[in-house]
Amino acid sequence: MSRDPLLQPYQLKNLTLKNRIMITSHEPAYPEDGMPKDRYRAYHEVRAKAGVALTMTAGSAAVSRNSPPVFNNILAYKDEVVPWVRRLTDACHDHGCAVMIQLTHLGRRTHWNKGDWLPAVAPSHEREAAHRAFPKQVEDWDIVRIIQDYADAAERMKEGGMDGIELQAYGHLMDQFWSPVTNSLEEPYGGSLENRMRFSFEVIDAIRKRVGDDFILGIRYTADEDLQGGITPEEGLQISHRLKETGQIDFLNVIRGHIDTDPGLTDVIPVQGMRNAPHLDFAGRVRREVGLPTFHAAKIPDVATARHAIAEGLLDMVGMTRAHMADPMIVRKIKEKREGDIRPCVGATYCLDRIYQAGDALCIHNPATGRELTMPHEIAPADVSRKVVVVGAGPAGMEAARVAAERGHEVTVFEAAPDAGGQIRLTARSERRREMISIIEWRMEQCLARGVKFNFNTFAEAEDVLAECPDVAIIATGGMPHTDVLSEGNDLVASSWDIIAGDVKSGRRVLVYDDAGDHAALQAAELIAASGAHVEIMTPDRSFAPDVMAMNLVPYMRALQDKDVRFTVTYRLKAARRSGNMITAVIGTDYSAFTEEREFDQIVINHGTIPLDELYFDLKPRSKNLGFVKQEALVFGQPQPLDANPKGEFALYRIGDAVSARNTHAAIYDALRLVKDI
Repeated sequence: MSRDPLLQPYQLKNLTLKNRIMITSHEPAYPEDGMPKDRYRAYHEVRAKAGVALTMTAGSAAVSRNSPPVFNNILAYKDEVVPWVRRLTDACHDHGCAVMIQLTHLGRRTHWNKGDWLPAVAPSHEREAAHRAFPKQVEDWDIVRIIQDYADAAERMKEGGMDGIELQAYGHLMDQFWSPVTNSLEEPYGGSLENRMRFSFEVIDAIRKRVGDDFILGIRYTADEDLQGGITPEEGLQISHRLKETGQIDFLNVIRGHIDTDPGLTDVIPVQGMRNAPHLDFAGRVRREVGLPTFHAAKIPDVATARHAIAEGLLDMVGMTRAHMADPMIVRKIKEKREGDIRPCVGATYCLDRIYQAGDALCIHNPATGRELTMPHEIAPADVSRKVVVVGAGPAGMEAARVAAERGHEVTVFEAAPDAGGQIRLTARSERRREMISIIEWRMEQCLARGVKFNFNTFAEAEDVLAECPDVAIIATGGMPHTDVLSEGNDLVASSWDIIAGDVKSGRRVLVYDDAGDHAALQAAELIAASGAHVEIMTPDRSFAPDVMAMNLVPYMRALQDKDVRFTVTYRLKAARRSGNMITAVIGTDYSAFTEEREFDQIVINHGTIPLDELYFDLKPRSKNLGFVKQEALVFGQPQPLDANPKGEFALYRIGDAVSARNTHAAIYDALRLVKDI
């Protein structure tokens, strides 16, 4: 028996959980037609097989038609969900993993133009800033129907084999009743705390009548909205005690904060650069003062923090949700005393930002997450060991080297810089984003453990690669900033990389022209603004930095908005001319013939990268495949053909920004899906 606090069993009512690690409710947006089909099942099954004690699905499953998901959620109000839920629960139960689901009515946290175009409902007409619908104030007959919907959905989940359900209260309809900020009803559902909680108690009663006393029922709720006029910690503790006093709630899953705005959501679910486990002690206070089983998750990315939460009695079950997106094998690696092999969550929150932009959740540096049906989390050894040469040690090259080494190949890497990292190393120069370097450091450790040979400070040319007599050559040389975008004056501008790297000193009156929309422009602007300069960030798009996305935008705004910074959208920088010791910017727009001229002492361009592909084209004629990549094989995770050039000496591929300017996830995915079959 292990003495590790994380590996101790926990008895939750009639359910024995085999350890203290859980995946909290979250919606990766993998459903098909609102159903948790094979992709959804495979995602949870992999984590169950690796040893997690409890996996919670859906964040959140919709109980009513007038609670249409704003991204791709499970539709718990449909009867056809039951067999799909049963397949998922059976698969997880086969590995000794408990499964629960989170149910909710979104209230105002949705929009009337989703689903069946029904009006959103809430305890007031106040619009939520994040989703922008002006809700109908709920009527008595709405309440009766929604309570029935909750009970129906709970019964479906029990029929589907779930071990329990969790009600989602924070920010959703239940919490909208609780909070004085969002409840303007009169009695019996408005006014006093007792009245504001009445709706929730009626829902709980209705569910219990339907599923019985043995079925586990918990609630995820905010015990402190951290919002002027909202639920205070004192009132949150009252709510906690009242939930316990019902005798019908089996666990509390504690949240602190509010999610009606992007900044509020980011404080609840912190991104990189923000403090780890910021609400853990508060959750511990709730556990200590209330005495119900207590769960919690909020940026608990590492085993040490999770172990502390259990060992110190702060929690009964610790949620490591984003951490399991980065590495589903956490529990197995703890048991095998391989904690150093755990792929770290770097807090990039690419997963959540994608779903809030109507995408699916993907980990920035584990491309197998969400692709379990085609991509491996664990690399199988190859039948034959080959000589693999990788040129470039950015994220694409490092992943290619890691996967090739795990396959058992002899791997040599050439890198022009003195260290691995590529653009990641630039990104990590920002103190707030330094966690990103773990993407490279983890791969370096995995490579060194498997004997990969690195040649740094080596600008490899064709003869260097050929001298290694490779069976496979992988070109991951990345790209260089593309600043040649103006009709004149391209020699007068700096790149965002120049500023981030410190190669060019910030000016005093600076235009940052962002025509790429990624992190580099805002990261450069943040450095310039911190120097005390005036900064104008301009984009021809109708919104700035779309690839940064909502939650990651928050820290930038907090760093920029108290400084001399202006944001300008829908204007295009056309040209630049020297004017004494200043630069005249010629500014136009795609919407009309309007132009104007303004003066700056520095212009910084962010327009993606141009591939460094000379080496690839030098090697291409001598390769077996002439660089050919079969698209269908790439998409469906199959081996690539090698019959294009009978006289060829080796297989040749290029990946990442050496192909075209993309992002870290794309670069690493390129490498995994190519190299896993070599």
